[in-house]
Amino acid sequence: MPLHYPFSAVVGCEPDLMDNMGLALVLATISPEIGGVLVRGEKGTAKSTTVRALTAVLPAIDVYADDRFSVDPADPTTTSPDGPFDARAQTLSRPVRLVELPVGATEDRVMGSIHLERALSQGKVEYEPGLLARAHRGVLYVDEVNLLHDHLVDLLLDAAAMGRATVERDGVSLEHPARFVLIGTMNPEEGELRPQFLDRFGLAVEVAAPRDPNLRAEVVRRRMAHDADPAAFAERHRDAELVLTERIRTAQERLDVVRLSDVALLKIATICAAFEVDGLRADLVTARTAVAHAAWQGRDQVTRADIRRAALLALPHRRRRNPFDAPGLDEDLLDQLLGDDELPPEPPPAPDDGTPAPPEPSDDGVPEGEPDRSNENDPGQPEAGGASSPAPPAGQGGAGESQVSAGDPYRSRLFTVHGLGEGTEGRRSRAVASRGHRVGARRPASGGGPLHLVETLLAAASQQPARGRRGGRLDVRPEDIRMAVREGREANLILFCVDASGSMAARKRMAQVKTAILSLLLDAYRRRDKVALITFRGTTAELTLPPTRSVDIAATRLNNLPAGGRTPLADGLLEVARVVQRHRVSDPRLRPLLILVTDGRATGGENAVARSQEAAAHLAGMGVATVVVDGETGPLRLGLAWRLAVLLRGQHVPVAEITAEALTTSVRTHVKGVA
Repeated sequence: MPLHYPFSAVVGCEPDLMDNMGLALVLATISPEIGGVLVRGEKGTAKSTTVRALTAVLPAIDVYADDRFSVDPADPTTTSPDGPFDARAQTLSRPVRLVELPVGATEDRVMGSIHLERALSQGKVEYEPGLLARAHRGVLYVDEVNLLHDHLVDLLLDAAAMGRATVERDGVSLEHPARFVLIGTMNPEEGELRPQFLDRFGLAVEVAAPRDPNLRAEVVRRRMAHDADPAAFAERHRDAELVLTERIRTAQERLDVVRLSDVALLKIATICAAFEVDGLRADLVTARTAVAHAAWQGRDQVTRADIRRAALLALPHRRRRNPFDAPGLDEDLLDQLLGDDELPPEPPPAPDDGTPAPPEPSDDGVPEGEPDRSNENDPGQPEAGGASSPAPPAGQGGAGESQVSAGDPYRSRLFTVHGLGEGTEGRRSRAVASRGHRVGARRPASGGGPLHLVETLLAAASQQPARGRRGGRLDVRPEDIRMAVREGREANLILFCVDASGSMAARKRMAQVKTAILSLLLDAYRRRDKVALITFRGTTAELTLPPTRSVDIAATRLNNLPAGGRTPLADGLLEVARVVQRHRVSDPRLRPLLILVTDGRATGGENAVARSQEAAAHLAGMGVATVVVDGETGPLRLGLAWRLAVLLRGQHVPVAEITAEALTTSVRTHVKGVA
């Protein structure tokens, strides 16, 4: 078995020099009630290496020898479906498990289901535990958690929050403990988690490669030493690993004696309120993290330093209001709220009449535990919520160019690809999926899928006269297996092709267009689509953003898009065709949807109109689903975008009708007119 890279050998995870990632992982294992850790960072930053090395420094746990659910023998309140176990049951000590959840796992694999082989061969309904049962009292690791389907993420986070998993499926009804440390890693360039999922992770950290050449050289030096002789490298770090293990065990034992005073709790509530986080989960997680940090530092009481470190780990990702908001925390405001004085060891005594004592004033006259609002009306001071500053005024580029920012996004109409696809599960177009309503059955030609038990038994029953019966039981063979065919929703590749020429450069028009695209990007984010951005202006078209799941990057490129020059419409359409051809080779199941934003004019190059018509006919022949968003506004319109939509065999939508509200108004007006 290959040796994992030692946890203490990761730069930033040394016992006395831990960075945010190492500390967050350790605190979550000291107090699993914190709710797990989300590690966000660019590729090549040792996210997976660090997580896989974590369990080697965790103290071993005691379990019953015959218990598949790993309940704690010392906890009489927890029962196992494999129990009950009496005092004579054999116990053993084993290392903490690291259970990895693949991105393509099914719900059956996660929750568990009936033991298929015994059900078919012996006619017995027996539960086979899933990954949640195996991860109890251990670590459940999801690499690329942002690519995991929403319903599985929700299922994992609910189990992590409740500490139990309930199984009601396939004739099985049981409940088993599922307390684990949930750790997810992700690269933001491949797409984001939805804000409500971000909030369900207790802690979140951002990691990046160090910029210090000496530190980078040390990382490479250690990695090469490990690859040359893993056993010798592990032996050199054995003492540091043992020190970490003992310190974690001591902190776990100390956790129950650490005191969180009312003054400290009020300080935490004040900080969470000042940063305008939603709900009360942030307060609870920050308090638990501060207690765990105090235990890790060997203290018996939560201090100002514990609260500060806890806030930096628990709050930044909870301040996001939409996917285009960057996570972060204003540390100057945090320090202002914490104040300079250390927390008193005990809260002040309450008056004899039973009313709470007023807060003690600090040196600056502001009551302890309340934020300083003396600069509340000073426009030069940051707001309490740390809101980002308004976008700068539109800058001027070269001659004839301008740059306009988009407005606030709105809820957009839903555009889909016609037909039934087989792409990655999402929330846009109809597709054959692993979940949804059942529409039939098929032979397992390739890959797995949910078993259609009734169709399997019917297929076997039709062959019994020829096969005979073995011991009175149904003779089921592999060729009888049938998989359920379900219809759900898939994600798509959304190709934004944007006319950034002079005819679109009018400030009001381009602002309206950018706002519409930003709204469609937000819709693509919610529906788990990939997006690409193609722009055409001047003399050429450019693939501004190759296909990606990061709508944040797409929104940034869009906002910085200048406009001006001639309109090479044909080049834009031909660039779309090239992107689609490459995409169909790399991922043929992900169907494309072209969102072409233009007023329909073609003025770039010789025979511009004829070339654009030929390019449109070529795209239509490729079968690319298209929506033409007409950027032409005003009372006098040429209708060129509508004619282009006809050539593309696509849908024509004026830019003002992208909003879902506009669609509703249009339908109501039409219905009234018919009546």
